[in-house]
Amino acid sequence: MNSGILAVAAQRDLRRALFDALDRAGYAQIHSARDLSHAAILLEGSAGQQPLQLLVLVLDGDEAQARSHCEQVRRLPGAATAPLIVVLADEASCSPADLPPGITDWLCARQIGTELVSRWRRAPTDTPTSPMKPAEVSGSVPGDWRCAFEEGDTEWLMVDVGSDSLIEVSPSVIRHSHLPASQWEGMALATAIQFDGEMSIKVLAEADRRWHPARRKSAQQYDTGQVNARRVRHGDRTALALQFRSDRADLGAEAALSLLSRIFASGSGIDTQAATGRLLFEELALDYLAVWSVRRDAADAPTQILQLCRGEHAEWPPAQMQGSLQMVLGGKSMRYRTDAAKLASMDPLLQQLDLAGFVGLPLFDERHTVLGAMLAGNRRGFAEMAVVEPVLRCAAARFARVLELERTREQGRAEGLVDALTGLPNRLLFNDRLETILREAIRNGECFAVLFVDLDRFKAINDTYGHATGDQVLRIVTQRLRSCIRASDTVARYAGDEFTIVLRHIVKNDDVLRVAEKIVQVMEASIFLDDGVELQVTVSMGVSFFPDDAGDAETLLKHADEAMYSAKHLGRNNFQIYEVSPEYAREHGMALKTRLRHAEGNGELRVVYQPQVDAQTEDIVGMEALVRWEHPELGMISPAVFIPLAEETGLIVSIGEWVMHTACRQAREWEQRYGLRLRLGVNLSAVQLMEPQLLEMVAKALRETGLDPTLLEMEITESISIKAAPNLVENLNALHRMGCHIAIDDFGTGAASLDYLRRLPADRIKIDQSFVRNIGVDPDDEAIVRATIEMAHRLNRAVVAEGVETEQHLQFLRTYQCDELQGYLFCRPLQPVSFDKMLTERQRLLDVRLAEPA
Repeated sequence: MNSGILAVAAQRDLRRALFDALDRAGYAQIHSARDLSHAAILLEGSAGQQPLQLLVLVLDGDEAQARSHCEQVRRLPGAATAPLIVVLADEASCSPADLPPGITDWLCARQIGTELVSRWRRAPTDTPTSPMKPAEVSGSVPGDWRCAFEEGDTEWLMVDVGSDSLIEVSPSVIRHSHLPASQWEGMALATAIQFDGEMSIKVLAEADRRWHPARRKSAQQYDTGQVNARRVRHGDRTALALQFRSDRADLGAEAALSLLSRIFASGSGIDTQAATGRLLFEELALDYLAVWSVRRDAADAPTQILQLCRGEHAEWPPAQMQGSLQMVLGGKSMRYRTDAAKLASMDPLLQQLDLAGFVGLPLFDERHTVLGAMLAGNRRGFAEMAVVEPVLRCAAARFARVLELERTREQGRAEGLVDALTGLPNRLLFNDRLETILREAIRNGECFAVLFVDLDRFKAINDTYGHATGDQVLRIVTQRLRSCIRASDTVARYAGDEFTIVLRHIVKNDDVLRVAEKIVQVMEASIFLDDGVELQVTVSMGVSFFPDDAGDAETLLKHADEAMYSAKHLGRNNFQIYEVSPEYAREHGMALKTRLRHAEGNGELRVVYQPQVDAQTEDIVGMEALVRWEHPELGMISPAVFIPLAEETGLIVSIGEWVMHTACRQAREWEQRYGLRLRLGVNLSAVQLMEPQLLEMVAKALRETGLDPTLLEMEITESISIKAAPNLVENLNALHRMGCHIAIDDFGTGAASLDYLRRLPADRIKIDQSFVRNIGVDPDDEAIVRATIEMAHRLNRAVVAEGVETEQHLQFLRTYQCDELQGYLFCRPLQPVSFDKMLTERQRLLDVRLAEPA
């Protein structure tokens, strides 16, 4: 018996070549690793049990790297005497003569397909393997509010609420006021910023980021402008951040030169254009700035690539109705110091914005072809056009240069970003789109899935029927993949016979699984070629989810790729979801336990929150705190895997205490920010319930975070036995006396009796999702749900239904008077930043509703 073959290669294409060569030779158990740490994790389960047959190591560096890597792979316990074949990559600077002793054989990368197996068959076998601990990774340190000082050259003044004095000001305050930093330090707020009348009390009390007229201290007494205020954290207390914008649009020559130097010191690209625009907007105290792009060889309307405007405007006139824009796009420059109102009759935009000063400049390329337009204006008029206009012209030249550079790159890369055979995005374009989708998902709190699709035994088609037939198969596969996804999704030809797909806006994971199953089924249909040949082409597919499996594009792709190889190992023609399975946990338990001991200290644990809503109003009334483990190598590990490990090792006590403090602190912060008294549900395991220090731990968390005990709800699973946890009833009663609520989780899956419910001080029963998901499918489960709701209400217990995913679930539970609901129909578990955005949006909608006339 043996534990298979280990192949280690940093380059993915070489890992694939190694896997294909060995797979074609009929060897089923192939461990494909990207580095030695990854190899150690893959081999963990077979330590001391079954030997490896072969080690294959790809080297791409110099002699020192070759010696180091060969020594490290030999240090894997059990790998010391296994045959070792070295593959020299094309970029390797070492020669075969540089290889250390103990190498069984070597070959070049291009020989993998033809030489690897034949050379290996001459090598000795029957040696064991063993694990290596994965490398430790360090955490990261979050930044603070000072990062705002670097954004857009905006003036910021940080105020200590207790003393009403300044803590710190941004460099732009010092530069614009011509006062030294020492003079600002500790200055009284009333001296630094002056408001009209009693307005200061209102502005500072509300801190709602609205703009108010004010004056800021300067070397020339005071500069007029506007101020807004917001609350921020400063150490362990609250501070106020005041943002000031000056009414001064009359830059002096010195300030203009400073502005120009900052504009031209930046790089190029979309982010730079936005930064340049913001810099102009703030420094010139503009009320409107827009940059447009136009293509003379296309029938498309002009495209707006940047717009900044003070105030809110419901609708903007279309580009063809903006007379000033059309004139500038025609190559005409426009400049009005204070009399732009005369343009109102021909331009509804200027009339709508009520601009007094206005400058419109064409964006020219080197051949004096118009690439676009820059429009700038303010409502007060420009004080000194002799200074302002050159600044705007230089900025317009900057915008034009960036725009021209982007178009040159587009033209040069157009064919290089699209696969010529299939018309799909290629690897470069797909990676770019994936990064964009990732940023949008992070910003909007959305979820998406990455699918890695590989054609099974495609090389045999090329070898048997020729590459022309292979190309025809790839085009048919492309059509079938496109037919399985939506317009908002992305499919790309990643390499050779590999395709990648991004499924966006995922509500529940089951939706992705249905698409994956559809792809497998569609691909099973025979392919009939032009010459009458019938082929059967199947796919192996791996799936990974954002944010559940990883938080970055590279890791998401890596996990989907690994899941795809799992599908191949399971016989091909199927799909597999990336996961660290309970079986993997059993096989690799020691390594996971060791890593779990350091997870909290390394910042690998996360707390996510899933809302609970009122069944009738659908307004949020509570949330459940759920712990997640983001392993640096394996990605997100399911609680079903690591919680049993934590209970087995006793780590559940320290992890539970960390979760309790983290969740209580977050709940208290949201209570203060939004005035919502949301109930916080925190799970307790049987091990925690038997802990003598449980009550003190909970009391300490409440005391240190300031959370009201009546907002904390302890969730215990129905399967916990009173006999197995002798202090269960006593501890729960004590928690109840503290003011905490008690909920019985996963109700219906254990062996609880009415007597069990009667003896426990439960306030709420949570119906397990396995019953809820069968509403509309299984009449027996529907009967169980109805009976549970009725029984709980008779016992004066509230009811929460978990796993609510469809409107049918919602209507059924409403009909039978379920109190609260939790599930993907409303929201999946969210990271704190996404949960905060949801609460912000709720508050905005509530404010709009209250502002509506009765």
